Amino acid sequence: MPAIHPHINFNGNAEAAFTFYQSVFGGSFSSLVRFKDMAGAGFPVADHEANKIMHIALPIGPQHLLMGNDVPEMLGTVNEREHRSKIVISATSKEEAEWLFHGLSAGGSIEMPLDQSPWGAYFGMFRDQFGIEWMVEFAGNGE
Repeated sequence: MPAIHPHINFNGNAEAAFTFYQSVFGGSFSSLVRFKDMAGAGFPVADHEANKIMHIALPIGPQHLLMGNDVPEMLGTVNEREHRSKIVISATSKEEAEWLFHGLSAGGSIEMPLDQSPWGAYFGMFRDQFGIEWMVEFAGNGE
């Protein structure tokens, strides 16, 4: 079965965002490449963008990666308040759902508080402090 790994674009704050995500999920980055690491004759990098993130990956559990990068100025900027696709986390317990929801939503805005949903899942939605939209669910019986 194929795996799906979310990839998020940032406007120069990818490292701060991923450091925050790492503080919630734990683990170590499996990849961290800066633009200066790729600089060369065929890929010039402006000095002010040299330390920005070209690629970063954080393993989430044994089979999933959360990936991202900073968008170089030559490609424009990302509208951080647009409606992007949401990242869904399926928790293994109600306690884990609460821990992830409260950890990742810190400094962000709650769209739907974490609570028992009409379809039976313990569910909530929020936009984190970096503008990324998340949904957290526990599909168990809510206990």
